[in-house]
Amino acid sequence: MKPFRALPLALLSTALWAVSAQADQRTLYLAGYGGSTETILKEKVLPKWEKANNAKVVYIPGNSTTTLAKLQAQRNNQEIDVAFIDDGPMEQALALGFCEKIENKGSIPEVYDNAKFGNGRAIGFGFIATGLTYNKKMFQDNGWAEPTSWHDLEDKKYKGKVVVPPITNGYGLLALVMHAKLNGGGESKIDPGFDAFIERIGPNILTFEPSSGKLSEMFQSGDVALAVWGSSRAKALAGTGFPAGFVYPKEGAVALMAATCPVVNSDVPDLAQSFIQYLVSAEVQALLAEATGFGPVNKNTKLAPELAASVPFGPEKVGKMVSVDYSIINKQREKWTKRWNRTVE
Repeated sequence: MKPFRALPLALLSTALWAVSAQADQRTLYLAGYGGSTETILKEKVLPKWEKANNAKVVYIPGNSTTTLAKLQAQRNNQEIDVAFIDDGPMEQALALGFCEKIENKGSIPEVYDNAKFGNGRAIGFGFIATGLTYNKKMFQDNGWAEPTSWHDLEDKKYKGKVVVPPITNGYGLLALVMHAKLNGGGESKIDPGFDAFIERIGPNILTFEPSSGKLSEMFQSGDVALAVWGSSRAKALAGTGFPAGFVYPKEGAVALMAATCPVVNSDVPDLAQSFIQYLVSAEVQALLAEATGFGPVNKNTKLAPELAASVPFGPEKVGKMVSVDYSIINKQREKWTKRWNRTVE
């Protein structure tokens, strides 16, 4: 049996300090997007904030629908402290009372006004422009001019070469609303949008593909000339070396936001506020633009010219994007989906 030896005083103090620091460390539960976004956040964003705040982030991956369902299931005992939800479903989260007021301090005053919503209870942390993605090489080989308008989806020369996601996907939903707006309707008068898809766009459709991964493969195999898609998806496809182009239609690209809010009844509300302020800081916004293709929501963000050209960046691009009224859309979405399945697809 080895004899007991007392630890030197300095070593003992260090050990006690480490145990104390570990005990003082608090935990933030973050429900965020999975896939590449989760990887980027864990590798490049979260460690610095964790160190500065002596905190540990437990990451709960899932899409917007999954996260909203978790908030509903945990209504009486919320585990999540901060939630990432796309702006459309976020309106539902706000209506259901799941979001706490965001304190207007730190980097929050630097954020564009159109990235703040829900009476200050939710905020975007990345702009995505919904517009037209096209195969540059296919257009060049056929002598086609670059698309410029949402009406290009109706052009008969693209017959069998167009993809629009279904309206259960955000991109397809926004395309439907945009075509309603262009034909005398809008969120409250959707019939013109359905008419456009049934009569003029539908004959050009190859498939209503919901999977971004599958759509990427279809572009690369030469099956698709033109698609309704997000700027971040187009940037990711171009990053593989594929000649993908993205167009902000002259009638306006539709703004889609990755959004976040502090969840009500969090046991670490100060950490939730601190994390959101960090997320929308100019430093993190520049990093997310480079890594994910999200357009910065912070007005003070600086980007290299090439990167700035590939994402929704700056007051001119951001200011010209079209916003839709999800308070109207969400009430009709189930009905629209049934109609879409019956008459469009």
